[in-house]
Amino acid sequence: MERKIIITAALFGMIAIIFGAFGAHALKAILSPEQLTSFETGVRYQMYHAFFLFFVASRKELSLKTLKVIYNLVLGGVLLFSGSIYLLTTKNVTSVDFKIIGFVTPIGGFLLIFAWFVLLATFFKKKS
Repeated sequence: MERKIIITAALFGMIAIIFGAFGAHALKAILSPEQLTSFETGVRYQMYHAFFLFFVASRKELSLKTLKVIYNLVLGGVLLFSGSIYLLTTKNVTSVDFKIIGFVTPIGGFLLIFAWFVLLATFFKKKS
C-alpha cells in the first residue's frame, strides 16, 4: 500500500508542477485574474495533498485499513476538488461549459478534510 500511495503522491506532485507552470505561462493570457486564481488554488491543494500522501505513507503506526481509507479519501478529494476547478476555470480554453459539475468541488473539499480528520482521529485514539 505504501508503494501505491507514494506513486500517487509523486504523480500528484508532478502534475501539480506541470499545471502550475501551464497556468503561470500558457493560461495567464487566456484566463481572467479570478479564473487564474482559482486554477492556482486547484494546483496548490493538489500539491498539499501530494505531500500529505508522502507523510501518510511514512507513518508506520498507521494500519493498512487506515492507510486505505486516507488514500481513497485523498484520491477522490483531489480528483473532485482540483479536477473540477481545472475544468471550471478553463472553460474559455475548452469551449465546454462544465458549470454542471460545480457541485462536486465542495464534495472533493469535504473528502480532503475528512482524510485529515481520519489521521487526527487515529492519533487521538492511539495510546502513547
